[in-house]
Amino acid sequence: MRSIRNKEDMDNSTFVNWARFSDLVHKFAASWALLGGLVLVFSILVNVGSIIAGATINKPFSGDFELTEMSVAIAAFCFLPYCQLVGANVSADIFTVKAGPKMVALMGIFASLIALTFSVILTWRMIAGLQDYIEYEEVTGILSIPLWWAFIPAVVSLMLLVVTTVISLQASLGEFRKVA
Repeated sequence: MRSIRNKEDMDNSTFVNWARFSDLVHKFAASWALLGGLVLVFSILVNVGSIIAGATINKPFSGDFELTEMSVAIAAFCFLPYCQLVGANVSADIFTVKAGPKMVALMGIFASLIALTFSVILTWRMIAGLQDYIEYEEVTGILSIPLWWAFIPAVVSLMLLVVTTVISLQASLGEFRKVA
């Protein structure tokens, strides 16, 4: 194990560990988003199969809309952390068109702080919703799928969103230090 000899080594060590952690989170978020894409493809295939079955044998799949509802929600949550990391979430470029680099960096910090606040609140409330759905055992009407099943990937996505938002905040702070 490498010993830290001075403050400069400590800062470099912290930077290297943070960079490794950030890379690991980025890879996981990208994989998680791809998983969300596969869930979306599953939803599309269920719908196509149901439409074909309805058109050919007059018997669409029972509960196809329930599967669609749950899978699209799961997929949307899976995309959020990756979108946060790559800056693909909602942005208002109209405010940054004529702004200088310092102002853009400040807006990035502000946006990351807002995203962090909302992601923490959403995670907290989604966990509460998960607990309620487990306790009250609510299921879908046709297929009797427990609704809490969809909450698990949503909670994981939101927890990952909190982490990715911290990483994007750190990146925004670094960008501000560069231009300030």
